[in-house]
Amino acid sequence: MGQLDETGFEAAVRAGCPACGGVALDICSFIDRRLDIMLGDPNDDGRWIYDGEKLIDGTYLISCASCAHVVFAHDACPRCPKCNETELDALALVAATARYRGGKAPPPKALGDLGEPGYHIVAYACESCDAAVVAQACPLCDGPGPLRPRP
Repeated sequence: MGQLDETGFEAAVRAGCPACGGVALDICSFIDRRLDIMLGDPNDDGRWIYDGEKLIDGTYLISCASCAHVVFAHDACPRCPKCNETELDALALVAATARYRGGKAPPPKALGDLGEPGYHIVAYACESCDAAVVAQACPLCDGPGPLRPRP
């Protein structure tokens, strides 16, 4: 969670600018955006993938659009505080197999479990505070060769 909760955010924006009385405020926030990339180049302009709470969580500056008076400012990272949660989401590339017999393809079956070869963690994320850690290198390039179906 960022430095502002919903109540604090509403109080800051509802009051407008205390310096000039202006009602238009500029809100600067770190929010989630998805961008599709192929061969290092973006395929599109991206799209926002956040809810209203993430706009508030990510807010680091609120200023008056007329006179630039700062209504709220915080220089700490608004989206990565220490939250002490005990759960993480893991994104992984997992070796899998599926047997096609005509018709609809069956769901894939994992060839490994967490901690085994063929289960490559790409990123971890905390849903509570949005802190994320991404693998620094491709987990497949440094990992073992492809796995074969279990007998």
